[in-house]
Amino acid sequence: MSARLDLVPVLDLMDGQVVRARAGKRDDYRPLQSTLCDSSRPAAVLHGLLALYPFRRIYIADLDAILKRGHHGKVVEALQRSHPELEFWVDGGFSSAAAAQASQAAGRGRPVLGSESLTALPEGGAWPAQGVLSLDFRGDDFLGSDTFLQYPERWPAQVIVMTLARVGMEAGPDLARLVQLRQLNPACRFYAAGGVRHAGDLSTLAGAGAAGVLLASALHDGRLSRTELAGLHTAHPTSAAGGAKANVPAPDR
Repeated sequence: MSARLDLVPVLDLMDGQVVRARAGKRDDYRPLQSTLCDSSRPAAVLHGLLALYPFRRIYIADLDAILKRGHHGKVVEALQRSHPELEFWVDGGFSSAAAAQASQAAGRGRPVLGSESLTALPEGGAWPAQGVLSLDFRGDDFLGSDTFLQYPERWPAQVIVMTLARVGMEAGPDLARLVQLRQLNPACRFYAAGGVRHAGDLSTLAGAGAAGVLLASALHDGRLSRTELAGLHTAHPTSAAGGAKANVPAPDR
């Protein structure tokens, strides 16, 4: 049986709309135009994604929060009320584990803590329950404290490898970086983000050991069909309420 992936669509939120992300140049982001829907409203985009395929997880990048100019907390809460069957991973620009925990307690999804925003590794590797780490890169530059890469044993169970320069650019995924980071902590489940063009890239990522992948442009441009998604998607139940110790990944349940 061929390797499969956890396929996670992305909603990039800015000024109340879903925008098209390109190369991490946020000043150039514009409202999304998609083959899946006729609006850039978050609810409409999510509806279009779910009409394409019954995804179980959704990743939300709250770009206003990341840029420290507001947040989309109410939008996230509304999406969760409308779709209680979905698990939402939310990067809210958290500067600390405490801020991520507060957002989670407010019912704003499973927190994604980006190295770009975090001021330091959580004390003692104490991640929020089910917290996800995003290791953010722009080109060859790592966005965040060097300690994130120096202490991979402190990473939580799920780690996103975010290559911003490839986001929306149809450049292909950053396989070399994925392989490099997997070697630092093979126990983690790694999610690739940026550059996926077609089903062939998904197969390559699965073969390279990725547990999952974040998807946007290839879905909205119609380059991934329902049949192709079904052939590569791994089914997964909703995550449990509890969390694991930072250096002992919990089952993805």
